[in-house]
Amino acid sequence: MKLYNFRKQTSNKRKVKVWFFILGIIACILFLKVGEKAISYTSSDKYCMSCHVHPVAEQNWKLSTHYNNKSGTIVHCVECHLAPEGHGYIMTKAKHGIKDVYGYLFKDSARINWEGKKLLENAKKFVYEKSCTECHQNLFPVTLSVDGNNAHLFYSSSKEKLNCINCHLQVGHFDKYNKHKKNTNFGVNESASTVLFTEAASVEKFENFTEKIPGTSVSFDMVAVPGGTFNMGSPDNEKKRKKDEGPVHKVTVSQFWMARVEVTWDEYLSFFKATSSQGRTEGQVIKNKNIDAISGATPPWGAPDQGWGKGQRPAITMSWHAANVYCQWLSKVTGKKYRLPTEAEWEYACRGGTSSPYFFAGDPKIYSSEGFFKKIFKPDTSEIASMVVYKVNSSSKTEEPSFVKANPFGLKNMAGNVAEFCSDYYSADGYKADSLGFINPAGPESGQERVIRGGSFKSDAKDVRSASRDFTKTKSWLVTDPQMPKSIWWYSDCNDVGFRVVCEPDSSLKK
Repeated sequence: MKLYNFRKQTSNKRKVKVWFFILGIIACILFLKVGEKAISYTSSDKYCMSCHVHPVAEQNWKLSTHYNNKSGTIVHCVECHLAPEGHGYIMTKAKHGIKDVYGYLFKDSARINWEGKKLLENAKKFVYEKSCTECHQNLFPVTLSVDGNNAHLFYSSSKEKLNCINCHLQVGHFDKYNKHKKNTNFGVNESASTVLFTEAASVEKFENFTEKIPGTSVSFDMVAVPGGTFNMGSPDNEKKRKKDEGPVHKVTVSQFWMARVEVTWDEYLSFFKATSSQGRTEGQVIKNKNIDAISGATPPWGAPDQGWGKGQRPAITMSWHAANVYCQWLSKVTGKKYRLPTEAEWEYACRGGTSSPYFFAGDPKIYSSEGFFKKIFKPDTSEIASMVVYKVNSSSKTEEPSFVKANPFGLKNMAGNVAEFCSDYYSADGYKADSLGFINPAGPESGQERVIRGGSFKSDAKDVRSASRDFTKTKSWLVTDPQMPKSIWWYSDCNDVGFRVVCEPDSSLKK
């Protein structure tokens, strides 16, 4: 009897285990089915649009070639914005999903910087390269243009990390200003006043004056900057400094004029219209007898102004060479000696007689927005925001001069808006005493890249200090230019550098 009861109990336990096993399998199947349905539902375009609060994301997607194309193929949200299956699909879905839900519940969509979100450097965080190549497996179709073949060959053979959206940023969300093609109409049909200046400004004394570009309606202000001696560079104890900013050394500069603001689109387009080689390709030379054989820029790629507007906004995306040729042209049409500033002249003018990190009050460490806690405990930036167009107040684009106040010399946006070309070659140890001239130094005699000074609308507060230095990056700034040879006039991958001019006083001027 005992043996019978034992066997019965054992049998019952086995049955219970079997049923638990069966129920477990059913539960797993149901869980997987529900999970599959949930993943499928939350990956639909409709669901994506219900959560995302970008005001024109859906509209621009439907205007793009990923929706509006001849074949009728629709590329869905998750096909670009999540890694492909087998390459981290679930993980990227969870990561972006948590972030999007948090933004939807706790952020004010009206205060989100949508202009900044669509910039290339930000778009790279939300578009997966593997997703592009998973779909576009043939990079050399027979319909591809010569320029396209050159660009794809560079992409497939380059040792640098490149992204498809470097050239094709607009394919997922249409942007009429971001078409990657030669813009032969740029600057040609810009409206202009019928009132034209017949001659340049006459200058007899070293004082502020307004220059007039003959044959145009364009004028700009030049500020008389007195000569002087100052401490160039940043001391070792300056917060957020970089090694190439020292050692601090005394430098003397002679008096000069400097443009009150960066060269505007109105000014630069005067040069472009007079000298441009429209219809020409790089490597071809054109000589215009009316401007003393100065050959201007060939057509740019896309919209150099980025769609932000021209007028009084600073001209951008031109190369150092183009800025230098502009100065040569301006010298010829005005009869004066215009050029790019030396690095010493630039820093002297930016400081305006000050020796602190900025030409206004403030601590770079406090003003900097870098770091997790700075996103929670935001400092008072009203002072720096009134003086500089930088990352925090720029809406990720350039601004007109009226946006900020002038420095002590009366110059605007020296420290921000766009970084500015200098005439010097760049050297990381260019401040070493044994290689310096301390009176009107002009930098190293040779080099690979040129100095740029001042931060831009993309810069953190630490990079708009008066001593902050940087340099041109010609190779990386021309990555997506498909031309062979690449343009000497326009950067395809840099939209936050411009320039301002200086003018050398004539020795006959009255004091």
